[in-house]
Amino acid sequence: MRDVDAGGTDRMALAVLVQYRMATTEQLHLLLAPGVRIEQTRRRLAKLRAEGLVDRITLPQAGRTRVWFPTSYGAQIAGEWPELRGRRPSRTASDRTAVRLRAGHGLTVTEVALAFVQDARRRGDICQPLDWIPEVHHAFGGGEAVIPDALLYYRKGSDGRGVMLRAFVEVDRATMGPERLGAKLGAYARLHAHVPTSAPGTRRRPAGLEPPQEEWRRHYPLFPRLLFILDGTGPTGVENRTHALYTAAGQLAPDALLGVPVLAAALTDLLRDGPCAPVWRPVQDPDQRIAWSH
Repeated sequence: MRDVDAGGTDRMALAVLVQYRMATTEQLHLLLAPGVRIEQTRRRLAKLRAEGLVDRITLPQAGRTRVWFPTSYGAQIAGEWPELRGRRPSRTASDRTAVRLRAGHGLTVTEVALAFVQDARRRGDICQPLDWIPEVHHAFGGGEAVIPDALLYYRKGSDGRGVMLRAFVEVDRATMGPERLGAKLGAYARLHAHVPTSAPGTRRRPAGLEPPQEEWRRHYPLFPRLLFILDGTGPTGVENRTHALYTAAGQLAPDALLGVPVLAAALTDLLRDGPCAPVWRPVQDPDQRIAWSH
């Protein structure tokens, strides 16, 4: 595309907005160019807006926060780039009304992404802005699917040889009851166990071939760990929701999600101490406090 520099921050700004769906000016600045003055980020976004690639709304709260999002044209252009091909979220908010209605949850998810990216920079790990992929659709038969708020890739160390960690991230802002939150664990357990079956009328599998494997193994060498980030309530609400996850974990079959870490943390703790701090509670033993990469 003529108007977006081939390898610079303009291109990355549009790619992040397409992948994340929305972000404030400050979030984009900290994700993309924290070492320069924020006025440069504002000028870059104004340029992309003049080119019809992004647009913005202004939230009515104090401070009149500007929220940026890709236009349909911007999403179409960026979707052709190799770094986003096949990785776009299941839905993109490309008009002002949709962004306004989703801003509370969408900006919280972006804030969590920023926390992981910034923590990786401080620790010398690798977690680039595009290593956070919202709303990756995972179907597991019968019309059911799991769509986490984000899929996270995070590599320990900076030499490219460290351990790669993957996580399904769920950001709960108390917009659903604790029981519905706990029910998500059952959906992940079904995804973990799902083995595709042959369509009716297909020929029987020849003898001697390996038996079919779980569908998720086509995408991940290990099932991603599950991270539940709880917001929108005080400490009592966080306790209630953590207990709901504990109860749901106890109702799963003994071999369900075997070996998969399932952790919960309060958003306030995560933002205060960083996501790599021991702010996470294993839902099977919520009295513990561990690091998510433990």
